[in-house]
Order: sequence, then C-alpha cells, then structure tokens
Amino acid sequence: MDYPLIPAPAHLEPGGGAFTITPSTTIRISDPDDAELRALGAYAVGLLQESIGVELQRASEAARSGAEAAIALTLSPEIEAAEGYRLRATPRSVQITASAHAGLFYGLQTLAQLLQRQGGGSSTESVWEVPAVTIEDEPRFSYRGMHLDVGRHFFPVSFIKRYIDLMAMYKMNTFHWHLTEDQGWRIEIEKYPRLTEVGACRDETILEKNFDPYIGDGVRYCGFYTQDEVREVVAYAASRYVDVIPEIELPGHSTAALAAYPELACTDGPFEVSTRWGVHEDIYCPKEETFAFLEDVLIEVMELFPSRYIHIGGDEAPKRRWEESEVAQAVIRREGLADEGELQSYFIKRIESFLLARDRRLIGWDETLEGGLAPQATVMSWRGMAGGIEAARQGHDVIMTPTSHVYFDYYQGPRAYEPLAIGGFTPLEKVYEFEPVPDELTAQEAEHVLGAQGNVWTEYIKTPDHVEYMALPRMLALAEVVWSPKEVRDWDRFAAALPAQLKRLDAMEVNYRIPNVTGLERDLITLGDSVTITLAALVPDAEIRYTTDGADPTGESTLYTGPVQLPIDEAGVAVTARAFLSNGRASTPSAARFAKTSLRPSVQIDSADLATGLRYSYFEADVRSVDGLAGRSPIHEGIAQSILLEYAERDEYYGLVFNGYIRVPNDAIYTFSLTSDDGSRLLIGDATVIDHDGPHAATERSGMIALQAGYHPITVLFFQASGGKALALEMRAADGEGSLDLSNRLFHEDH
Repeated sequence: MDYPLIPAPAHLEPGGGAFTITPSTTIRISDPDDAELRALGAYAVGLLQESIGVELQRASEAARSGAEAAIALTLSPEIEAAEGYRLRATPRSVQITASAHAGLFYGLQTLAQLLQRQGGGSSTESVWEVPAVTIEDEPRFSYRGMHLDVGRHFFPVSFIKRYIDLMAMYKMNTFHWHLTEDQGWRIEIEKYPRLTEVGACRDETILEKNFDPYIGDGVRYCGFYTQDEVREVVAYAASRYVDVIPEIELPGHSTAALAAYPELACTDGPFEVSTRWGVHEDIYCPKEETFAFLEDVLIEVMELFPSRYIHIGGDEAPKRRWEESEVAQAVIRREGLADEGELQSYFIKRIESFLLARDRRLIGWDETLEGGLAPQATVMSWRGMAGGIEAARQGHDVIMTPTSHVYFDYYQGPRAYEPLAIGGFTPLEKVYEFEPVPDELTAQEAEHVLGAQGNVWTEYIKTPDHVEYMALPRMLALAEVVWSPKEVRDWDRFAAALPAQLKRLDAMEVNYRIPNVTGLERDLITLGDSVTITLAALVPDAEIRYTTDGADPTGESTLYTGPVQLPIDEAGVAVTARAFLSNGRASTPSAARFAKTSLRPSVQIDSADLATGLRYSYFEADVRSVDGLAGRSPIHEGIAQSILLEYAERDEYYGLVFNGYIRVPNDAIYTFSLTSDDGSRLLIGDATVIDHDGPHAATERSGMIALQAGYHPITVLFFQASGGKALALEMRAADGEGSLDLSNRLFHEDH
C-alpha cells in the first residue's frame, strides 16, 4: 500500500514519482520571524531525524513556492479549517500549507507516515522517499481525546510525555488527566499540603479482585505531581498541540481528600485513602467550608492549566451520607430542592458559576444530568450514548465516551490469555465501528457532539508498558473515528495500513498489543461430524501457528496455510492459534472449542396452560454474584412481558430473576446474547448457556445451544450493584439472519 495513513485523510490524490530526501534537503518556513513557526521547523528536523537517521538543515531564508529539494512549511489563509492542512509532494519538493500552526503540525505527522525506505542496510545507508501525492485534510471533530487515570496507579512525568507523543502522532488533541480519586490525590495544592502529604499515599492496594474476603498486598503506595511537573507536562503538550484537561473529582470519589481534611465530610470520620476499587459512600458535604476548599483548589488548578475546560467528575456519588446529614438536609430546605439528586445539581452549578466567572467551562460525566444540568456544562457520556443524546437535545455540548466502544481498560481478547482487566470486551474492530453521532439526533442537535474520547482507567493497570498494551492499537482506531470523514472510513483500508504503523511503534519500543488471530472468537457446536476452521491475521506478513490439543502454539506448531477441516465428536476439539511476527513477537492465543451436539428435547406442556410473559422476582440486596440471590425473599413478584430493568424499584443494589418458558420455532442451533451491567446468567432447562456473572460494565456475552422445536424452561438471573445498569437478551438461529422477536416467545404457567 503506497499510502498507509492513519487516520485516513479527507482527500488523497496519488501523484507520479516520489520526492527523495537527501542530506542536502532543507526545511524551510514561510516566516522566519514567527517564533512558533521556527519551533515547528526545529520539530520537523527532529521528527525526520528520528525516522531516517539524518539531521536535515533549516534554511534561513523564507520558503518560496516551488523551491527544489525542500520541505516547506507555509502559513496561508487559503486553508480554511483551523486544524486543516494541504500536503503536496512532487519529485521536486514537499509543501505543507495550513492557516494555523496546528495544521502544519498535523501535516508533519502525515509526512512522517508517508516516508518510505528504499534499499537495505542501516537507515542512513537507505534512500528515503515520499511518494508523490496531494492531500487535503481536516478533522471531522474538534475534540479528539485520550484519558489516563493516575489516581488508581501513578505514572511518571516521562511516561505522561510519551503518552502525549503517541496521541499527537495520530492527531489526537486533548489529554484528559484524571488527577484525583478515592485511592490517591495526585496534584500538589500549595494551600492544602495535606492533600499530598496524606492523600497521595495509601497503606496498600487490593490484590487482584479479592474484595470478599479482602486481601491487600501490604505495600504502601504513593505518588503525586509537583506544580512544576504539571507545568512541564502542560508546556510539553502544548508543543504537540495537545490541550490538557485536569479532572478534580467532586462531590464523589473524594476519599483521599477527606482523609487529608475530614472536616469536609458529612460524618466525623476518620477516613483513610482507599485501598479498594469501587464506589465509596463518603463524599464531600455541601457545607460552605467545602465550597471554599474546592474554590481554593480550583484557583490553583486553573493557574496551572490554561485549558478552556475543567473536568469536575460528578459521577458515582452515593447520596446516603447526604440523606443522613442535617447539614445537607438544611441546604435542601434552604434552596427549595426536591431531593438529594437536585442537591448534587446545586453543588455542581455552584462550581460551574465559579468557573464561568473565570472564563472556564465545566465538563462532567453524564451523572451531572441528574437533578438538572448546569447551564453551560459539557457532558461526557460514558454510560452508553443516552446521556449524550439527552444533553445534546437540551442544547449542551457533548463528548461521547461510552463503555461499549472506547473503554480501553476492557479486555481485548480471551480472558484466559489476557492480563487481568476490569471486565468487558472491546476488540480493535469494535472501536473502529464506533460512530460518535447517534442517528437519533437531528442535524442541529448533532452539532453539539464535539467528538469522542478513549478512557484508560487503571485499577488493574500498574505500569507504563501495560498502559501501552491496553491503549494501542485501539487508540489508532479511535483516531480515525474522530479525524476522518465518516464516508472515508473503511475497515479493510485501516487494517491494510496498520502494519506500517506497528513498525513505527516497534521503532519506538512501544508495547502495543498484537491483534489476535481471527476465526476463533467463540466456541461452536454443530450437528455434523466435521467443521472447517478458517483463520486470518490482521498483520499480513504474520505467520499463524495452531494446535488442536489445547496447548499454546509456539513457533514450531503447525503452520496455517489455508482452511482446515477437522473431524469432531461430542468430546470436541480445542483449536488454539497465535500470530507470530518477523521481529519475534507474537499475539496472545485465540482459542475455541468445536464440538458435535444433539438437540435438547422440548418439554411436554399444553399451550392452553400458558400465558404470555415470564414470572419475575425482585430482590433488594448488595450482592456480587447472582448466586447471592438464592434463598432470599423477594420484595415483590409479577409478570414481565420482556426481560428489562423496568421492574426494579431503585437504581442500585437489587436483583431480578425471570422464570418461565421460551417457545422455539424449529429444530436448530440457537445463539443467545446477554448484555448486562452488572452480572447475569442464562439457563435453558438445567444447561447454563451464558454465565456473565460478577460486577462489570455493560458488555455482551453469547452462547449456543441446540434446541428441539417447542417449549423449553428458561431462567435469567441478574444483579445490579452500583453505577451503570443494563439488561437485554437476544436470540437468533445459527443459520438465520437477524434477531428473533422474543416478545411472543416468552410464557409462564397460568395457575
């Protein structure tokens, strides 16, 4: 591929020939008196030296049209988009033109990707060319973000800069720095030294997911950024045309601050910096001392961060302490508020007024919609797209960052072979298919969608290498989503461009994740005696090696050369495959079991004894597994016409169990898909088809079962802990297209 560019440019017209870079090639700028332009010229020298190993010279005279043997950076009003650019490469020269410095910077990123090495030997012995091309390019969205949580685990300034470099390489322009958490306060505030003296350290950290019983690692964990270090990061990011948005969490996720200053709570404490992940009951109390503290903190934060936006969190703030607090209840009465939800809205609106008075804008997670959104707030929609849709319809700006597509702390492959993660499943392809503008919005409402962001929460991510593994190459897929026009995006083109980008990351020694072998995404059952296995690697020059005995493939395992037909019986065959690169690295294994099955008999029941819908039982309990619902007495019971959450009476800490029969139309193998947040389980008769148990965000899991036509017992169990919630069941025939309508297939015994 001659133009393996990520993100794909808006318009590309191939040319003839190529521009050859030689030691006499110069870097020229249109205005030598422009200090920022001179800095870009110096940056171009360094960028090309890293790529080709040759330090080019900067010409002292201004760039002129048609100058030979030159790479010219020209500011010109003829390019309308503020971040847009035009790159024209001919055999004579390379011209990058933009109306603003940022556009020239992005043009340089494209130039670096266009470089092609001709010949062998070392980089200095090779000939480097830029294929002739004309590119007219500009971003689809103004907000192109990546997030990093340094509250759960702390990362040094050197890595923060590297993270910003990786973002900038792919034209991402906003770094969301999550600086405060229950588990650590990471930014120096001079007026409140205990925030880092106390709040920056926790006694230990929970080991893996040992919540109950709790097991900690016994190792004290500390870290924070001085104000000088923050200034250093902000200045570095600015040189890469990346805005840094700080997040100071309020009113929830504030345990570390309360440990330092317990008088800001609604109870007496004492408090400790949390050693566990999750949502914590103690939050800031809405007293005047709290607002004075937060305003003081934000004054220092705003002095450090020139960004237009300040992120205040606003998510996952339990209201129990406010319900029990006379201080909070007095504020509700004084302000004429309806409840604690409106009290949170009042809290955030006060902070917004403070920020607006200083010409800053507030961003909050989508919980800020609850109780009434602050007048000029921008919403980050993370619990799906619904919050963003609602905010846009109210006339508020929105940044889409749903768990479904852009939570990069989620698993990328089979859990058995991946590092421990918080849950979920977001492979590279799913990131790429993300569309930030929902179809439900009108054209006018859609203008409020500023862009999208990838989030890296670090409960289970402890090291810079692990951050890179989780973020890349998924960040590249998101970069194309937020930069490239929707009509230009094409998965096959992206996949073909990816290997060239991975080689660039190799040169930087980035610990990116090698994409899995495809064709083994799920276990498969069949009524036949054999199955044909078709495998593929996203990296074209990778070797695929596989085994059929359950062992992890090595470089000596069977080489895949084409579709493989395997005989199978009821015991099944376990196929495992890995992609091996020429540099010695290999993907994590992909694995699936293929087995012969038989139809599960339907039950004999008179349809006259059945009525539509399933029986359901509703429980109120704080559990971490659907097994925790066993033996409990339901709060109420009823008939559900569909498997939904509308039968719950509160938002958190409850469970639902649905029981009855499902009518199957034909003898066939059926695939069921269960989406839930938190845990769920599907049983057909006594067979567990899907086990999606445990606390997790909204994710889908699928299972297959062969069913005889007729009625089969069905049970769906679900529990909701805290935070987001979701429950949905789909059914489809393995040899059919689309989902089957469940509304007329669910029944219960009418007696």
